[in-house]
Amino acid sequence: MVRMPDGQVHPRDVVTKLHAVGVVPIDGEGRVVLVRQYRHAVRDYLWELPAGLLDVDGEDPADTARRELNEETDLVAGSLEHLLDLHLSPGFTNESIRIYLARELADVHDDHRHVRVAEEADMQVRRFPLREAVDMVFKGEITNAASVAGLLAAAVRLA
Repeated sequence: MVRMPDGQVHPRDVVTKLHAVGVVPIDGEGRVVLVRQYRHAVRDYLWELPAGLLDVDGEDPADTARRELNEETDLVAGSLEHLLDLHLSPGFTNESIRIYLARELADVHDDHRHVRVAEEADMQVRRFPLREAVDMVFKGEITNAASVAGLLAAAVRLA
């Protein structure tokens, strides 16, 4: 229940979630690495930034970002820079995401690659020129809110 400024009380549902991190990986040619995976809530495959939940107790968010980058793209970043923080849908959830800009990318050695299962089993990984990814946002081809914000922020930061 929430007391409104006029004194009335109204029920509100709040979804409490773990917070998350996302990564805008930019390679030496100015391309962004995106993943395409199935999202059941929208019943479609979406192009997104590599991302994941802060689900390891005590893990620093930057380390989580590095882990997610590794697990979802088979890449490691030589540099990681905080880009922005977002509340994803504050009308009903406390979930937030911290987005990092990752550069100086290198491939993970074959013996350290993550085995993808569940919704990640058929995940596609592809590199797009950053300008093309930004165009995909405006064409409605990238609709994940954190990915939209991260891509636009990276384009501004790197301009």
